[in-house]
Amino acid sequence: MKQFSALIALSVFVFLTGCNTVKGVGQDLQKAGEKIEDVAKKK
Repeated sequence: MKQFSALIALSVFVFLTGCNTVKGVGQDLQKAGEKIEDVAKKK
C-alpha cells in the first residue's frame, strides 16, 4: 500500500510540475481523458 501511495504522489508531482499554465493543465487533462477512453473501449 505504501508503494502505491508513493507512486500516486510521484505521478501527481510530475503532472503538476509538467503544467506551467492553465492551458497546459487543460491539455494534460484532455490527454488523460483520451487515454481513459481508449482503455474503456478496449474492454
